Amino acid sequence: MFLGLDLGTSGVKALLIDDAQSPIAEGHAPLTVERPHSNWSEQDPNSWITACNAAIAAVRAEAPQAFAALKGIAVSGQMHGATLLDEADNPLRPAILWNDGRSAAQCEALEARADFRGIGGNIVMAGFTAPKLEWVRQNEPEVFAKTHKVLLPKDYVGLWLTGRHMSEMSDAAGTLWLDVGKRDWSDALLAATGLDRSHMPQLVEGSESAGNLRPELAKAWGVGSVVVAGGAGDNAATACGLGITKPGDAFVSLGTSGVLFTTTDHYATNTESAVHSFCHALPDTWHQMGVILSATDSLNWLADLAGRSAKDLTTAIDNLPSAASPVTFLPYLSGERTPHNAPDASASFLGLKRQHGLTEMTQAVMEGVAFALNDCRRAIDQSGAPLTSAWVAGGGSQSKAWLNMIAAATGLTLKVPASGSQGAALGAARLAMAASGMTDVFGTPDLQESIAPDPALAAAYAERQKLFRNVYPALP
Repeated sequence: MFLGLDLGTSGVKALLIDDAQSPIAEGHAPLTVERPHSNWSEQDPNSWITACNAAIAAVRAEAPQAFAALKGIAVSGQMHGATLLDEADNPLRPAILWNDGRSAAQCEALEARADFRGIGGNIVMAGFTAPKLEWVRQNEPEVFAKTHKVLLPKDYVGLWLTGRHMSEMSDAAGTLWLDVGKRDWSDALLAATGLDRSHMPQLVEGSESAGNLRPELAKAWGVGSVVVAGGAGDNAATACGLGITKPGDAFVSLGTSGVLFTTTDHYATNTESAVHSFCHALPDTWHQMGVILSATDSLNWLADLAGRSAKDLTTAIDNLPSAASPVTFLPYLSGERTPHNAPDASASFLGLKRQHGLTEMTQAVMEGVAFALNDCRRAIDQSGAPLTSAWVAGGGSQSKAWLNMIAAATGLTLKVPASGSQGAALGAARLAMAASGMTDVFGTPDLQESIAPDPALAAAYAERQKLFRNVYPALP
């Protein structure tokens, strides 16, 4: 048996699978986010341990005999969070999360100090870990001075599991301290924030062992010797769950944010268009991502304003729209990353008239997300082989209408899995299998259907996307 833990922002999922990758049991536990000031987003690191314990307890209760045969664990986690520990491994302050924007002022200064774009593969953005530490150095010097180790959220869970300070390449690449091409910490990038290698965990590949389960936990859980794999950042883990491991493989994720992810066999960057270039969780493999910050969040925002559910709004939209909405929506409710790198960008409706209602606005919101994902595809195409197809993941992928819109807007043939069990928790469990010595564990799921771009809708969107792209520079 193999356990995948997915440490998200709002909760933890535990998935137990057998060696045939059949789901055996699941457990869930919630997490809360603290926002003590505007632009701040924090969590108590020990709340992650409490939630993991609760999720694992639910799995043990559902399948006690199966759990007793546990052989491997891996953790997938929310990326970029700064977890600062003292010499006794106690958190010095709440962890600063990926969606915390307080360090925006530190980003420009860091860009001038070191080659973050060339070595780290990415623009310095407030979401990454390095500028968070620079903020702490400037605003909480007493905390910075006591900082013995800096861990990512999933690696704090790994410390609880193994007693070791360990990380892996996909998550470490999101700190901006990793030499992404060499898959090693960069002394120059660390020095730019007043740190060195002694502050960092040891590195392994995500599919390799990062240690063994601590004897105290093994005894409490009633298990024998259990290997703990390096694990993965959440998007790389999702890719492992979908079998996106070979060059040109891709997936589109429609969650709160939106992601277009593609695997590469070499390190390549396109920072001019704010493409993220990270290591994959598997050896000698990298990936690129285009990221939009408001995917299903845009639809949920409109639903909240209308006092309706998102599902209720989308029932009025045809599964295959006959034409584009007369209204155009720019989905920059929380700023935007790819391709604009504009944290202060704002959303807009264009062409809205008195006769238009929720149906036109809903379709416009869904199309705006599709157009933004096409911006991601265009940016990724500039630095590698053009994409032709992608698997889909995330809650928004349950909407056939939305998938038809994305296919028509991007030109990608979308592949819908037959089962919804693929995802970060499954990817983590697969990494645990690999670290335990099993091979050929990263297969693609059974295909439910392929959604090819509709020619008529694609033609209608081609004209609308010109407006979508041209109007952004003119907005305040």
